Amino acid sequence: MDPDTKVEKMTCCVQAVIDTGLGRIRGNRWEYNEDGRGGSCLEFLGVPFAKAGRFEYAKPLDRWEACAEAADGKLDATHFGPACPQYRQYDLHLEEPMSLFYHREFREGMEFTYDEDCLNLNIFVPEGARQAPVIVFFYGGGFNSGSNSEEPFRGYGFAKRGVITVFANYRVGALGYLTHGEISRQFGREGNFGLDDQVIAVKWVRAHIADFGGDPETITLMGQSAGAISIQYLCLDHKNEGLFKRVVMISGGGMFPRFALPKKAEDTRNYWLELMPEAGCGSFAELKELDIKDLLAAAETLRYRRKDTIYHTMPVVDGYLLEAPVDSLINHPLDIGYMIGYTNNDLYAPVMAYIGNKFGRANGAYIYYFDVDAPGDRNAAFHSSDLRYMLGRLDQSWRPYDEKDRAVSELLTDCASNFARCGDPNTDSTNWEPAGRAQKKAFCIRRDGARMGHPNFPKMAVNMLFKGAPKA
Repeated sequence: MDPDTKVEKMTCCVQAVIDTGLGRIRGNRWEYNEDGRGGSCLEFLGVPFAKAGRFEYAKPLDRWEACAEAADGKLDATHFGPACPQYRQYDLHLEEPMSLFYHREFREGMEFTYDEDCLNLNIFVPEGARQAPVIVFFYGGGFNSGSNSEEPFRGYGFAKRGVITVFANYRVGALGYLTHGEISRQFGREGNFGLDDQVIAVKWVRAHIADFGGDPETITLMGQSAGAISIQYLCLDHKNEGLFKRVVMISGGGMFPRFALPKKAEDTRNYWLELMPEAGCGSFAELKELDIKDLLAAAETLRYRRKDTIYHTMPVVDGYLLEAPVDSLINHPLDIGYMIGYTNNDLYAPVMAYIGNKFGRANGAYIYYFDVDAPGDRNAAFHSSDLRYMLGRLDQSWRPYDEKDRAVSELLTDCASNFARCGDPNTDSTNWEPAGRAQKKAFCIRRDGARMGHPNFPKMAVNMLFKGAPKA
């Protein structure tokens, strides 16, 4: 993506300082100068919420003075924090068509830093917010990659609508999901470090978002792809009762087919034991101290040698965050508000739609079918193509979006904001009905408008067979 296209229609006027229960924090103040909405947004970037050693569960921070970023009694939150170390740090995999596609879509022209001390938040606040609804967002990336500073993860569009948005980093790949008997002996559970990071992030937000003008009783979790799947797992853990009020699952709601369900933690240990000699480690203690570049290199070698990596670098049934197999928990999720979305060329689009509809109808979800082909190539409404529309980030893309696309974006951002605010996504011009046993329609979003209707399964099947995963 050409950096010159990433022009914010806002002005960064001054830095802003606020007092919180963790200490003083300095961020940026942006003033809107387009679209007639007016107002301003405060952003606080790279805000640390927890600390964790390698292959250890995170502990939330209760003061910022201990952070290296804190200076002059103020935490400097004017720039993005580091991402979790991942394969992209050393190898972008641009020889792979889908990797090249998503690199161009969300990362090209951007600079990223990586560090194991990566548990940080980017918080976007409408200036003057009081008891504002809050969205906590988890990115996708197949549980192996991702960062909260990628495009289009910015909260300006929601801030214009009075909603606070928090984008959270969590650990991925080996650092996020490695299992080992030593971990189980130390903590009584193993794996799921990345999933646990998400729980810690939500708890931090609930404890401290009031300092930023947010309402801790009105938290909505939102995520796409692996972020959406993570959220669904959090909804299967009744220890999270009352932690959040609603969820939005983009390109990942429902339940994976049986072949892709999380494995028992102990059944994934052999995969990681195979990593250790590849990394030159004779013990778990050595693996914990190994240089991160060597650890990631060993993980890459193992990834190319084995075809089942995706099933080992993802959440596991650990008896704690996932207390039992997912297919035994799926029928008893948290009793909260649900919004589920899928696109006409999602990954395995008809399957994604089927499982999303099944879960949505069982839980009274607001379901949308995104049938707006992205301009600029032949990938149709590819997996996560709706993300830019929902977050209002069309103008920061290389794609030639037009006024009809912008109208769709305004509608989807309005609907998501309303859902976060009160649990009903409807605007004055929509008739979006929740799903149910008798309601088998979805909110079908197209370039010529949005209305209740039946998703086009033949189109999704044709896209899956003849287009497949997006290609650059």
